Amino acid sequence: MRIINDLKLDYKDVLITPKRSTLASRSEVELKRHFKFRSGNEWYGVPIIAANMDGVGTFEMDSALDKCHTMAALTKHFKDVELIEQFKKKLNSSVYSLGISNNDLNKFDNVYHLVGDKHIKVCIDVANGYTQAFVEFIQKFRDRYPGVILMAGNVVTPEMTEELILAGVDIVKVGIGPGSVCTTRKMTGIGYPQLSAVIECADAAHGLKGHIIADGGCSVPGDIVKAFAAGADFVMLGGMLAGHKEGGASSFSDNRFYGMSSDTAMDLHNGGVANYRASEGKTVEIPYRGEVSRTIQDILGGLRSACTYVGASELKELSKRTTFVRVTQQLNETLSAYEI
Repeated sequence: MRIINDLKLDYKDVLITPKRSTLASRSEVELKRHFKFRSGNEWYGVPIIAANMDGVGTFEMDSALDKCHTMAALTKHFKDVELIEQFKKKLNSSVYSLGISNNDLNKFDNVYHLVGDKHIKVCIDVANGYTQAFVEFIQKFRDRYPGVILMAGNVVTPEMTEELILAGVDIVKVGIGPGSVCTTRKMTGIGYPQLSAVIECADAAHGLKGHIIADGGCSVPGDIVKAFAAGADFVMLGGMLAGHKEGGASSFSDNRFYGMSSDTAMDLHNGGVANYRASEGKTVEIPYRGEVSRTIQDILGGLRSACTYVGASELKELSKRTTFVRVTQQLNETLSAYEI
């Protein structure tokens, strides 16, 4: 046993200091980025990804986010035929999600060969990215599909980030426990403060010409800004994109949002919680938020504004122009109860 005494921080623990800027308007800021990955693939767009969660990673969300030049990681639970039809649309936004079982691999193989796109975007998604089985699956997957853009996770340490990149991952997914409906930290005591995880894993990834996704922990647009400022190449959102029309929410019914390791998700997709494990997610009621385009506009508006505050004309410059300051309070909550 040992204790790491270095201070580790979450998004709530910092603000970004403003700097002298020559930008005259938020409209001058370019949020789209052109990425070249280790696999040789490229992608151009706004690097925000909807999480592969029920109520978020839907086909309708995928189509809506394509118009916003962002991405959507589709849930693992669609049928082959449905996925084939969606990927045949050739949207720039679509990301295929899978686990590490043989069934997952066979299902992807069917979709991959019928879609005919050798550069499909793939997210290999497990809760614990530290198992040897996970690393071996990634190596096998990369050997079998050398042309795909490969995302995988989740991890929170630089050493494991490096191992996944060397195993063939283009973009490592960073975050264990920070999600709004994740209870992993409560149930297991496992995790890592998200801001520090992003800073450390981004540093490790960029040294190998790899990339990372900051996954979880964002509750307001300012948190997304901090994730990019900390070095994240992409930011994945779950709760912030839940409750929208495109995710299946409605103003005429109760809208539930739940973690994919919750009782609700496992009852729906796996026939219940297996007797060797516990639920590591919760279910909450959320308000109906209408069309997702308005939320995306708020997020992108916040990003553009942040860039003007530090003088970054492009999103990729934000981390180079960021100085974080530690704080004990971010917001004045005096009238929060009256917010409409």
